[in-house]
Amino acid sequence: MDKFLTILRVPELRAKISTTFLLLFIYRLGFHVPLPGIDLSAVASAASKADSNALFGIMNAFTGAGMGQAVLFSLGVMPYISASIIFSLLTKVVPSLEALSKEGASGQKKINQLTRIATIPICLLQGLFVVFGVVYNPAYGLMPEGGSFFYTVAIMLALTAGTMFIMWIGEQITEYGLGNGVSLIIMAGIIANLPSTVQKAFALRDDAHQLGVTLAVMWVVIVIVVVYLTRGQRRIPIQQAKLTRGRKVMGGQRHYLPIKVNQAGVMPIIFASALFIVPSVLGSMPGFGWMRNLMDTAGFTYIALYSAMIIGFSFMWTRLMFQPDDIASNLKDQGSFIPGIRPGKATSEYLSFVLDRITLAGSIFLAVIAVMPNILIGNLHVNPMIAYFLGGTSILIVVGVALDMVDRLNAQLVMRNYEGFMKGSSKGKKGKGSGKASWTRK
Repeated sequence: MDKFLTILRVPELRAKISTTFLLLFIYRLGFHVPLPGIDLSAVASAASKADSNALFGIMNAFTGAGMGQAVLFSLGVMPYISASIIFSLLTKVVPSLEALSKEGASGQKKINQLTRIATIPICLLQGLFVVFGVVYNPAYGLMPEGGSFFYTVAIMLALTAGTMFIMWIGEQITEYGLGNGVSLIIMAGIIANLPSTVQKAFALRDDAHQLGVTLAVMWVVIVIVVVYLTRGQRRIPIQQAKLTRGRKVMGGQRHYLPIKVNQAGVMPIIFASALFIVPSVLGSMPGFGWMRNLMDTAGFTYIALYSAMIIGFSFMWTRLMFQPDDIASNLKDQGSFIPGIRPGKATSEYLSFVLDRITLAGSIFLAVIAVMPNILIGNLHVNPMIAYFLGGTSILIVVGVALDMVDRLNAQLVMRNYEGFMKGSSKGKKGKGSGKASWTRK
C-alpha cells in the first residue's frame, strides 16, 4: 500500500498511468463501432453468436480480438503479431535482415517499419475471415446474400484502418505510458472478454456455485505455478578477466548469464495451435468426420500430438533466439569466461548442454499449461472459452504482462528513491564534497 500511494504521489508516474488507461479506454471504444452498413442491433446479435464459433472464440481468447463481432476493431492486433513473428524468424534465417538487426537502433527501426508495412496485406487477408465468416455468413443473418465488390473492399479497408489505429495506440502507450503497448492491448482485450464469457458459461449450469469454486481454486494454483516458472532462471556465473594498466587493475568482476526456464514464451503454443486449426476446419467439412473424431480436443491422440508439437517448437524457437555459438564468441571477445570452462567451443558446448535441459523443463511446463483447457473440457464439461481463459496462451500473456508492469513500477520507484537519497545526503556535506553535490544538482 505504501508503494501504491507513492506511485500516486509522483507526478510522472501518475501521468504515465493516466495516459495508459486513457488510451486503453479509446481502444475498447473501437469494439462498439460497427462496420459500414451494419446496425448496432445486428452487431449485438452477431456478438452473441460469435461465442458459439469455436475457431473465432479461440482466436479471441489468444489475442483479445473480436473476430466474430463485426466491429471496427475486429482484427485487433493479430495482423501485427503475425508480421512480428514472421520477421522474428526471418531475421534469423535471412542474412540481409540478420545484418540489419545487428546495426543497433537504426536497424531495428527499419525492421519495425518493414513489419508495419507487412501488417497491411495480412490485415487484408485476415479481413476475409470477417467478411465471409461473419458479415456474409447466413448463420449470422447480417447479409446472407452477400454484398457488392466495392462494399467488400470498404469493409476490408475499414478493418485495416482499425488495426493500424490500434498499432498507433500501442506505440503511444509504449512511448508515453507504462509498459509495452501491444502487450497491454492484448491483455486488456483478454480481460475485457472474460466477464461476459464467465456469465454466459455459468448461466445455464445447475452446479454453477460448486463449479465456480473449483475453477477459482484451479485458477489460483495455475497462476502461482505460471509466476513461479516464468520467473525461474538458471544463472551461469561469468568471470571477467583482470587487466593491468600501469598500477591499476581493472576487471575481475563476476556477474551472471541468466537463462529463463520458459525461454520461448508463448510462441510454441501459438505455432502448435495454428497448425491444429487445419484439421479442425477439415473435420467440419462433409466426408471428414473421421478426422473430427480422431482429433477430438479431449482425446488422447490430440493431447499427445499437441504436447509433442509444443515441445518441438520450444526447442526450435529457443535455438533460433538463443544461439550458444554467438554468446560464446561474444564472451571471448569481451575477455569473459565461465569458471572451469575453456573459452570458445567448450563454452558453446556447455551452454548448449544447459540450454537443452532448461528448454526441456520449460517445454513440458508449456505443454501442461496448454493441454489444461482440453482436460477441463473433457472431464468437467466446462465451456471451451472458460477453459481457454484458464489455461494456454491467455493466462501466460496476462501473467507475463502483469509481471512486466510490476517490474517497471518497481524500477521507477527505486530510481526515485535513489534520487531522493542523493539529494538528502548532499545537504549536510561541507567542504570538498559539497561542491561536487551542488554541481550534480545543477
